Amino acid sequence: MTSPAALQPLRGRAVLVTRPSRQSDRLSRLVRDAGGEAVLFPALAIEPLPDAGASLAALGGLTTFDYAIFISSNAVEMGAALVTGAWPETLLVVAVGEGTAGALRSKGFADVIVPQLGADTESVLALPQFGRPEGKRILIFRGQGGRELLAEALRKRGAEVAYVECYRRIRPLHDPSQLIARWEAGALHAVTAMSAETLDNLWAMLGARGQRLLLGTPLFVPHSSIAERAARLGLTEVAVTPPGDEGLARGLAAWFSLRAR
Repeated sequence: MTSPAALQPLRGRAVLVTRPSRQSDRLSRLVRDAGGEAVLFPALAIEPLPDAGASLAALGGLTTFDYAIFISSNAVEMGAALVTGAWPETLLVVAVGEGTAGALRSKGFADVIVPQLGADTESVLALPQFGRPEGKRILIFRGQGGRELLAEALRKRGAEVAYVECYRRIRPLHDPSQLIARWEAGALHAVTAMSAETLDNLWAMLGARGQRLLLGTPLFVPHSSIAERAARLGLTEVAVTPPGDEGLARGLAAWFSLRAR
């Protein structure tokens, strides 16, 4: 017979969900499905860039490109809204990970190229389509000021790369006092962060009092680069999980299942 702890590995655990407000539902539901409590404290907010449509129009139209890479589900939501008319049949669509691919499919893109392993720039660069992309024109939908690694690597391989920056990330103005009071009462057991920027924002928002609590709480992140940033902040109990909300939830469940034995 399966034990209750195995069915609900997060029972009695409260997990801090720091995703943007409009993107926290899935992870929150997964935490609740595992018996835990999702505590919402968005440490990142997303805003559309007002001139993104003009930037796309200035590139000469989608039909001149061979691939469109969407960096995130935010890029799908904000970028797809900029497109007027039908999507060109010859323009192949690439997602950085399964979460982004799902967002594209929900917009009607049936054929999405997505890495089978990983959900980051390195995984996209490992796709066979980009092994030798000489002469290909590639359009990247992303947020303002994103990493340059993908474009730089594709250009070195002979591709022509352009950006459409369609949103920006900002730090929310939330009062952390109630969260900190709860934390100090021992009613918060884990923290999640989907990006290094989210973690940096959370650190700044918490202040010295909250930072001490964060340093003593296990942090769950979906990529080693976020763990490296956490280490630089002084966090020592950091778990790197599989990518996406589902991967993060599995990592949480595995962690607390071991501690329940």
